[in-house]
Amino acid sequence: MQVMNYIKEYLSNYHNYKDYWNYEDGCILIGCEQMYEATKDKFYKKFITDYVDSFVTEDGTIVNYEKDKNSLDSMNAGKIFFFLYRETKEDKYYRAIEYIMKQLRSQPRTESGNFWHKKIYPNQIWLDGLYMALPFYMEYETVFNKKENYNDIIKQFTNVRKYIFDDKKQLYYHAYDESRSQEWADKETGLSKSFWLRSMGWYLMSLIDTIDVMSIEIFEAFKTLEGLFKEAVKGILQYQDKDNKMFYQIIDRSDVEGNYTETSGTSMIAYAILKGCRLGVLSEEKYKKRAEEILASVIANKLATKDGTSVLTDICLSAGLGPDNQRDGSTEYYLSEEVTVDDPKGVGPFMMAYALSLMTK
Repeated sequence: MQVMNYIKEYLSNYHNYKDYWNYEDGCILIGCEQMYEATKDKFYKKFITDYVDSFVTEDGTIVNYEKDKNSLDSMNAGKIFFFLYRETKEDKYYRAIEYIMKQLRSQPRTESGNFWHKKIYPNQIWLDGLYMALPFYMEYETVFNKKENYNDIIKQFTNVRKYIFDDKKQLYYHAYDESRSQEWADKETGLSKSFWLRSMGWYLMSLIDTIDVMSIEIFEAFKTLEGLFKEAVKGILQYQDKDNKMFYQIIDRSDVEGNYTETSGTSMIAYAILKGCRLGVLSEEKYKKRAEEILASVIANKLATKDGTSVLTDICLSAGLGPDNQRDGSTEYYLSEEVTVDDPKGVGPFMMAYALSLMTK
């Protein structure tokens, strides 16, 4: 009951993260969708509908959508339109899906074929962006476009495996600059410097959520993503803290002073593994208990009481790369970012993981 009470109190007092359409609120909306699927409690569906209808007009226009910035981040919250369209069959939600697809069709790409993360980050692939855009893109292809662009989506994932994966560490770097021009990028490889936990969380969620909305009939594509997901899960679990079962802000540097077990990325890993088990991508016998231990540790160690109210602690507020030299991708940089409580980037994935734990019981 503690977790359920926390979630409902959090949502009852929630204020939009920004005054424009944003990915952070999208994390909460997706968390609500998962909680609704798990509990059928109309409280969560009402939260979604109230939020979305404050932005979306009858013709599908999304008010205060930053379309001129070509940001993949803007697409994350749009995933909720598929849920609303299934539930209501209202045309405005389909039109809103098309509104986002219009941006996606014109999104700039690297020479290798991946979407730029944002206009201000030219020639760059970030793990964050895979989560923001590709599950949305895949669901559109599956539901509305006869699966015509499956190969494009798969190629974007395999490019990331080719350019961003570290074979020795069995981890993915946060980002890749194809032009090798950014100060944070290695001049030979184009890679950023560190293995940031939340970026790996975004990546794992991007894979399992894309798998969830694709057709298994396109078997080669399905098996490709399944293989990437299994490899990434196996890689990240090597770095799980043996005592508290969580993961560190800089994944492979638990020895560094100031490193800490971070809540958002840890919750994302729990969610991805639980969903992998539910979809049959991972062996329940081998992985379900590990995921449940991760989530239980978040609840035990990060859900705290402050001034008589429950709060979710140890969430990295924000982290990125460039565009100037202040966000240089170093260990020191990631550990210098503010640590906060109750941020949507932590609470949303925590809700998702908790919902999956209810579904798999």
